[in-house]
Amino acid sequence: MRLNQYIAHHSKYSRREADKLILEGKVSIKHKVITDFAYQVQEGEKIYLNDKLLKAKEEYTIIVYHKPKGELVSKKDDRGRRVIFDSLPKRFAHFTPVGRLDFTSEGLLLLSDNVKVARTLMESNLERVYLLKLSGKIQENVFDAMESGLSLSDASAGAHSKSKITRMDFAPFAGYTCIKNTSKYSKIKVAITEGKNRELRRFFAHFGLEVLDLKRIAYGFVHLNNLPSQKIRFLERKEYNKLHAFLREIESKNPQNKPKETK
Repeated sequence: MRLNQYIAHHSKYSRREADKLILEGKVSIKHKVITDFAYQVQEGEKIYLNDKLLKAKEEYTIIVYHKPKGELVSKKDDRGRRVIFDSLPKRFAHFTPVGRLDFTSEGLLLLSDNVKVARTLMESNLERVYLLKLSGKIQENVFDAMESGLSLSDASAGAHSKSKITRMDFAPFAGYTCIKNTSKYSKIKVAITEGKNRELRRFFAHFGLEVLDLKRIAYGFVHLNNLPSQKIRFLERKEYNKLHAFLREIESKNPQNKPKETK
């Protein structure tokens, strides 16, 4: 993790404020002042801020945000477009999004003040459930690909124009339910276990189907339910219990990824 990000996650300071502290020579490691903004904090390193040990947070919080269309999952945008942190209360400015939803997508977005927890959830195979509206009829070969998986040497269709990703492998969908299927448009609910760049848009574009609407309604054991657009909620106790069990399972398989104790 970059030094400014580490400071932001474990203190009251934002990344911009952390940059200023680094520039002013107020951050040190092993009695050596660090002024390199790109410094990568290693596991177990002790960071001192104004000669006081910066203690890693022992607790974490996760919030659910209903992202609307027309917001970027980013801290800021050089084109002046609205970002999620324009809508989120300022006290969540240091939270890390769990994955992304693109500018024209909407729905459930998880954020955490613990970067390890956010990364673990992001890299997990928890099911992501989406409601999609497509530009035409879903043919049998599309259903076959959803069930068997797909490998594309050119997955640029459906991608952002500036994306450098071309080849993409799509794992079999965890499940799907076709809600409507006509020559004009179709509606389908799908569950996938990956979070690749514009994965669903690329998948259906390969078959000539444009994703007209995309809404994420669940991420693992967390559901959007009736949360209004641009509103947040905290995880419920039963959701935290499931999260704790999930993280313990991950820890048992890979002990070095153990996150800090939770609330």
